[in-house]
Amino acid sequence: MSEDQKNLFLAMGLSLLVIVGWQYFYASPKLERARETVAQTQNQSAPAAPNGQSGASPVAATPQTPGAAPSAAPVSAQPAAEMTRDAALAASPRVRIDAPDVAGSIALTGGRIDDLMLKHYRETVEPGSPNIVLLSPAGAPEPYYTETGFVSQPGAPVATPTATTVWKADADALTPARPVTLTWDNGAGAVFTRVISIDDQYMFTVKDSVENKSGQPLTLFPYALTARRGKPKTSGYAVLHEGFLGVIGSSRVQEITYDAIEKETSATRILDGEGGWLGFTDKYWAVTVIPEQNKKFKGRFSSAGATVKTYQSDLLEDAVTVAPGESVAATTHVFAGAKEVRIINGYGRDLGIKNFELMIDWGWFWFITQPMFQLIDFIFKFVGNFGVAILIVTVLVKAAFFPLANKSYRSMAKMKAIQPQMAVIKERFPDDKQKQQQEMMELYKREGVNPVAGCLPVAIQIPVFFALYKVIFITIEMRQAPFFGWIKDLSSPDPTNIFTLFGLIPLDPTQLPVFGSFLHLGIWPLIMGVSMFVQMKMNPEPPDPVQKQMFAWMPVIFTFMLGAFPAGLVIYWTWNNTLSVLQQGLIMKKAGMKIELFDNFRKMFGRGAKA
Repeated sequence: MSEDQKNLFLAMGLSLLVIVGWQYFYASPKLERARETVAQTQNQSAPAAPNGQSGASPVAATPQTPGAAPSAAPVSAQPAAEMTRDAALAASPRVRIDAPDVAGSIALTGGRIDDLMLKHYRETVEPGSPNIVLLSPAGAPEPYYTETGFVSQPGAPVATPTATTVWKADADALTPARPVTLTWDNGAGAVFTRVISIDDQYMFTVKDSVENKSGQPLTLFPYALTARRGKPKTSGYAVLHEGFLGVIGSSRVQEITYDAIEKETSATRILDGEGGWLGFTDKYWAVTVIPEQNKKFKGRFSSAGATVKTYQSDLLEDAVTVAPGESVAATTHVFAGAKEVRIINGYGRDLGIKNFELMIDWGWFWFITQPMFQLIDFIFKFVGNFGVAILIVTVLVKAAFFPLANKSYRSMAKMKAIQPQMAVIKERFPDDKQKQQQEMMELYKREGVNPVAGCLPVAIQIPVFFALYKVIFITIEMRQAPFFGWIKDLSSPDPTNIFTLFGLIPLDPTQLPVFGSFLHLGIWPLIMGVSMFVQMKMNPEPPDPVQKQMFAWMPVIFTFMLGAFPAGLVIYWTWNNTLSVLQQGLIMKKAGMKIELFDNFRKMFGRGAKA
C-alpha cells in the first residue's frame, strides 16, 4: 500500500468514525429525546383513571393458584389525584432525615423512604440552583420511593403492613447517630417493627422484624422494592444505560430500558439467585435495594399501566415461618444517592455486595476507562482541577506511546525516501498490479519500512478517545467540574457559540430543524479545528486532488462534529493535537526529515514554496 493510499484510507476511516460516532452519541439521542417529549406531552393530556392509574392497575402479588407463594412483592396504588410535592409530603406524618449528604423524611403512613434531597448536588451550575431531589412521595408529580417489609401467603388471614398503615415512631428525626424504630400492631397477635438507620453518605439499613404473639404459626415473605410512576426523563444516549439495573445471583449485570421492558412477556423480567441487588439507575443517581448476600431471592423488573406507567424493581425472599412466641427479622440495605466511584466501590467492598461497582456503566472499554478515571482522579487530588488533570494524563499517554510514535514517524521518513524507487517500480510494471505489489513488498523488506506504521498512533488514540469520552460523560465527578474561563462544566458542550456572536445575538441556532445540531460551535471547538489543521499541514500534501480536498476539509468536519461533545473531550482533543505537532516536529527534526508546515502554509496563501 502506498503512502497516498494509506493516507486516503486513514482519512476516510477517521471521517466515517466521527460521523458514525456523532450519529450514535448525539444525533440519534437528540431525536429520541424529541420523541419522548411528544409522548410525555400526550400522556399529560390524557385523562387519568379514577384510581389514579391510567389503564391497568399496578403490578400485584396475585398468585397463580390459591395458597401458593406470592409471585412478587406488592405495589401500592397511587392516590386518587395528583397534588404538589409539598401537599403530598404534608399528607402523612413524617420522620425527618438529616445526614451529611442527604436530607428528607420517612412517611409514617406506609413506612416508606419517599422524600430525599442530595445536599451537595444542584440542578445547574448557577449559584442558588435547587438541590437535586431524588425521591418523592406517591401523589407528587413524579413519585419515586422505596419500601421493605413482609407479605403474607395469598389468602392467608394475616394482616401485614400496607401503604395505608400508620406506623408509630420512637423519634422525630433519623441521623447517622440515631436510628429510628417504627412499630405497628395488626391487632391479631403480630407486632411488626422496622428499624431504619443511615450512614454519613447514601446507604440506609432497614431491619424488618415480626413478633408472633398469637397461638398460630405465621408464614411470611420478606420483600423490598423501589418504584417510580411515569417514564422519567433520560439523557437518551446509547453510550449510557438508564433504567432497570441489577445483579441477581450468578447472572451478569441486568440492564433493561423503560421502553424495552414493554417488550418482555407481560412487561416483566424475572430472575432468581443468591445475593445481589437491583433497582433503577439514572445518569448520575441510583436507587437500589440490597438483600442479605447469603439469602436466595426472586428478583423482578416490571411495568404496568396503559398511559402513565408504573415501573418497579423488587425482590422477594423465601418464606419464613414464625412460631408462636418467636420472632424473625430480615435486613435490607437501600442505596439512594449519587454514583460516586469511591463510595460505590467502598460499599461493594465493605458490605460484600456482589458486583456493586457495575452500577456505574463503564462500557466496552472498561479495562481502559476505569484505570483512566483512577489516574485522572488521583492527579485531581493534587491539582484541584479535572481539566488540568485531563491535560496531564494526555501528556502521560503521549509519553507512554512515544517509542511507538517515534518508530512510526521514522517509518514515514523512510517511506518518503523510497518514493523515487516506488515510482520506478510503477513505471516498470504499469499493467501488472500483482508484480507491482511483489516488488513493493521486496522494497519494503529491503529498506526496513513498515507501510502501515503511520496508522498505529491514530489507531491507538481511538479506544483512548472513547474511554475518555465515557469518563467525562458518565462519572459524576466530572459533572459540573469547571476548567478555566467560560467552561463551568467539563461534561457539557462549550456554552459559547460563534453563530450567536458568542452571546450578542439572542437566539439558539441549535434548535433549528435539520441543521441545528451542526450549529453548536463554540470557542474550544474552533481552537480544536485550528490545532487539527496545523497537525495536518505538518505532512506533505498528497498529490492526488481528491485526497488533497479530503485532507483540507477534515479539520472543518471534525470541528462541527465535536462542537456538541462535552467540553472536556474537545479540550483533550485540542491538547492532544498540539502535543502531536510538537512531538512530530521533534522526531522529524531529529531524524533529519523536512517539516512541511511552513511550505504548506506558503502554498495555501498562493506564494508557493521557496526553492
